[in-house]
Amino acid sequence: MPNNWTTKDMPSQHGRTIVVTGTGGLGFHDALALSRAGGEVIIAGRNVRKGSDAVARIKQSVPGAHVSFEPVDLANLASVAAFGQRLRERRERVDTLINNAAVMTPPQRRTTADGFELQFGTNYLGHFALTAHLMPLLMHGQDPRVVTLSSIAARRNAAIHFDDLQAQKAYEPMPVYAQSKLACLMFAFELQRRSDEAGWGLTSIAAHPGISRTDLLHNAPGRYSAQGLSRSILWFLFQPAAQGALPTLFAATSPAARGGGYYGPDRLSETRGHPCEAAIPPNALELNVARRLWDVSEKLANVDFIAAAATPLRTQPSGSLRFAEG
Repeated sequence: MPNNWTTKDMPSQHGRTIVVTGTGGLGFHDALALSRAGGEVIIAGRNVRKGSDAVARIKQSVPGAHVSFEPVDLANLASVAAFGQRLRERRERVDTLINNAAVMTPPQRRTTADGFELQFGTNYLGHFALTAHLMPLLMHGQDPRVVTLSSIAARRNAAIHFDDLQAQKAYEPMPVYAQSKLACLMFAFELQRRSDEAGWGLTSIAAHPGISRTDLLHNAPGRYSAQGLSRSILWFLFQPAAQGALPTLFAATSPAARGGGYYGPDRLSETRGHPCEAAIPPNALELNVARRLWDVSEKLANVDFIAAAATPLRTQPSGSLRFAEG
């Protein structure tokens, strides 16, 4: 591992097409850094206003940046499928996919458009489906990488509860969030194993941001809740979002990042610092659980990775279509 890796160490991303989910926080800083490195970045998110604002801010900071916004709601599988279809019709390849966007610890159980528990459905299942829908483009990518974000919450006695995946029997915000992030971590590892077995040529890597100052700190519990107020008052305990984005950017760009790896910050129990190899929770290495989760997820999301990897592209003439820009 390089010591004290920063965006200054990032190799050029010229010629690479990169999809990043999430319009603010970590996703914004991912998109900003990748644009500075010369990549063509597609910011994918639910909120058109925030997406357009993110594009405008990046273009102001990086004149000539190739960055655009494309709407997708990860809590709606039809929206995810439509997003994948649009990209397959308009693009010849995707080189990097960063599965970043998330919701965190809503006080009351909420559901996605498809009836799944919101955190499991958005953080994990939405990204699982998104990756499947983009497989034809990734298969045509140049050294394609998929980076999926987990969390240090995944090591807090997290488990995959197959008897209650959607938290219908019992809902506790943090354990359910931890399950969704453990699922993301297991997905990243299993995707690498399946790529190796099937010869897909994908590099799948997991990352986590430590504890960073993003909108997630307030959005779920509410800014004026006890949790929200404590997070505002104790803001100095959380590293800036740009710093929290470094493990993801390392995983997405560094030649030293290895397939099947997991990266996070290097200090204070992986809560802050520069990218390093992260500690893997033992539960994340349970192969039988990972395979079962994959099979269940394909059924829930109505996707088939093997079929998707073999799907030919139906791109329209180059330059005939463009993404909406802010």
